[in-house]
Amino acid sequence: MNINKKVSDYFNNATVEQIAVLNELRKLIHDTVDNVSEEIKWNMPVFNNGKDFAYLRFAKKHITLGFYNIDKIKDTDNLLEGDGNTLKHIKIKKADDIKPKVIAEWLKQITS
Repeated sequence: MNINKKVSDYFNNATVEQIAVLNELRKLIHDTVDNVSEEIKWNMPVFNNGKDFAYLRFAKKHITLGFYNIDKIKDTDNLLEGDGNTLKHIKIKKADDIKPKVIAEWLKQITS
């Protein structure tokens, strides 16, 4: 896993529970997509493999996992939120809310 210290520092500003969720999502991203790099852009962690494809952000009550290139995602269960044409996201309040198979499939779709 190509870990960026600035991203780890960003995570460390979250609550203990949020840090666990952020790290789980980070691992899922790195395990699913080849050649992932991560950096802080727009004051949040952004993941890319030559092109930005996802971001993480924490708020008071949830983690946001956002996706770029959403036109490639097949969201048959309508889990993604947002009205934009290029970005959509899901909000995750606790580790049990993570749907690893669904998220991994979305990651594969947007990075293929």
